[in-house]
Amino acid sequence: MAGKGNKSQVEAGKESSKGKKDDASKQYLEEKGFSEDIGARALIRDTVNGYVFWSIFQALAPMIWFYPLNELEISGYEAFAVVWLIPIVCEFSGLLQILRNRWAMGLLRLASVASLASFQAPSTLSRLIILAAGAGTSSLVLAATLFSPCKRIRCQTYWSLSLGLFAFITSRIWFVSFVPTWWNDQTNSVIIALGFIAALDQIVSGMDKVEKKVQVMVSSDQPAWFAAALGFGSLLFLTHWCFGEVSLITRWVVKGYPDPGPQPGIWGYPWSFVGAAAFFALYYLPTWQGYIGGLVLGVYTASIWPAMVNQVSACAPGRTLALANLVYIVEVLFLVWTVAFNFVPGGEYTREHSDWLIGAVMLFIVLGLRSGGRTGSDYTAFARIKTIRLPTGLHRAMILLIVVIGLLGFGHRQDPHRHELPKKANPRDFTAAIWTYHFGYDNKGWPSLERSAELLNNTGADVITLLESDASKPFLGNNDLGMWLGERLGMYVDFGPSTKDHTWGNLLLSKYPIVKSTHHLLPSPHGELAPAITATINIAGQHVDFVVTHMGNDRDVLDRKLQASFLADELRNCKNPAVFLGYVTSQPGSRDYKELISRGGVKDIDETDKGRWCEYIMYKGLIRLGYARVTHGGLSDTEVQIGRFRIPEDPKNFVDNRRLTKDPARVDKDLLFNSVFGTYHDGHGYFSDHRFHMSTPKYFLP
Repeated sequence: MAGKGNKSQVEAGKESSKGKKDDASKQYLEEKGFSEDIGARALIRDTVNGYVFWSIFQALAPMIWFYPLNELEISGYEAFAVVWLIPIVCEFSGLLQILRNRWAMGLLRLASVASLASFQAPSTLSRLIILAAGAGTSSLVLAATLFSPCKRIRCQTYWSLSLGLFAFITSRIWFVSFVPTWWNDQTNSVIIALGFIAALDQIVSGMDKVEKKVQVMVSSDQPAWFAAALGFGSLLFLTHWCFGEVSLITRWVVKGYPDPGPQPGIWGYPWSFVGAAAFFALYYLPTWQGYIGGLVLGVYTASIWPAMVNQVSACAPGRTLALANLVYIVEVLFLVWTVAFNFVPGGEYTREHSDWLIGAVMLFIVLGLRSGGRTGSDYTAFARIKTIRLPTGLHRAMILLIVVIGLLGFGHRQDPHRHELPKKANPRDFTAAIWTYHFGYDNKGWPSLERSAELLNNTGADVITLLESDASKPFLGNNDLGMWLGERLGMYVDFGPSTKDHTWGNLLLSKYPIVKSTHHLLPSPHGELAPAITATINIAGQHVDFVVTHMGNDRDVLDRKLQASFLADELRNCKNPAVFLGYVTSQPGSRDYKELISRGGVKDIDETDKGRWCEYIMYKGLIRLGYARVTHGGLSDTEVQIGRFRIPEDPKNFVDNRRLTKDPARVDKDLLFNSVFGTYHDGHGYFSDHRFHMSTPKYFLP
């Protein structure tokens, strides 16, 4: 009994000692501005707040870019980017104190959420103005919280950014690379409702209140604000550029079939050197080697966020965040300049130089991490971070939950019947279409995916080339159009050339398996880079070659001459029946047109159509059946052209159809184009919806 009593006393002493330690730890955390009261409600609220921030932050650049994209010149609306510099007002200490007031913060948060309603604004300009105002208010919220004298608030802001980014990317998985906030009015309203609930809960809970005992910021051992700002701005840009959506790094490294590389889906100084090496591996290496570099870069990027936040949050908020945002703006603009070099001043110096941008980004990040201050030399040691509290069990559970939801999204999208072959009266018949897609935005700047998918589905096209279709760039929304349309239409996708090749994009979609393909950058000594794909597709057991392209601007005469010669060689060297779907920027009968016809050995699907300028359908070794032009209906600045063909049973001994008819009664019903586009229309036809025009449809008879 005595032994048991002694044992009980020892255990009681241990419990008492443990309780004192727990109380001391709790008191220490509270003195340092941390709160142990981190529940599921708080984490959900922080996640939603972070989601709202990333929705606004990643949306403004594409909205600004819409104007120069439409006008093909600097529009003046680029000036709206200055809203990101509004944190400079925090240099006025009195104003900063007002912003840090609990109720002022509440109003700013509510205003940020309200700006999401810009998606439902009546005009493009009003949408831009409202969204820009939201970007300004969310930047002020970030300045007031990330740089707060209260460590609890700084820590909360870090976890809000981190969890919000995870949730943001996860939601894009479920929406096949698109952001629910900017998808349609219904999803936009849901996000707004969640955002308002989170913002109101933030106000009611008083989590933005700075306790009086921690109002004085300890200024000793403060980092160099200039270097910290360079690093933080570059880290924001890197995160947006490469990891704002799960498919981005796979689109950097894609190559032609049969080994295109990984498909979008589930797939100290030394550490900085590893990060830089991984970045350059992603840029220079193809397929799986580059993809591994991208994964390593992802680990590196995630690992330095706590350290960078710790550095930058110890600096003066106004000048630091304003400069960081300015660095972000300049780096986004430089990325635009590397692709749009043919249309912007000084473009000859930035042409194809994403490598310079990578070098600058990594250099600035290293400078930011080495700017002195709290983290000391061992900036990768998470345990030594003083602003960012180590993740609790609830933090880990929330991250795990978000990741699992994302993985379930991939599972939900799997469809074993997606690539079922089309059923036709004659399996040798197929339809091809070409469309300048305009990056998945309509002529007013709203997403056009659902409407364009319906249009493409109505064309009955088995093979489609979509030009101006690489939206996997920050200033175009980081949207993977090929992945979305491939899943929506049940088609194989050849994304090429890759995002890092500085073109506007050239997608190839096919209901039939793609046997092999080669991606080309056409000769472009003077003008914009021109993409092309040469692909072999297995149609009903027969191989058919497709050459699809977007040639350079019409003002670059030598470029177009060299490009036409290259494409003609590709067509001439095709060993199978071939179809050319190209944006030629020349009228019928021009030098480049004749080069393709004569040297390439192809025929124009309708040599009588003299009203074309850019899009052409040509062919060889096939029997033409029909040709149509369909109005874009406001979804793009270019129509859809459709050609229907038959693979001859004897490729060496067949006669092409030569007689043209516009009377559908003379044509087999199985060969008629979809009547949803109306009937034959003589002349252009300025329709607000999708209609046949330009004296089509036309059919060809034996």
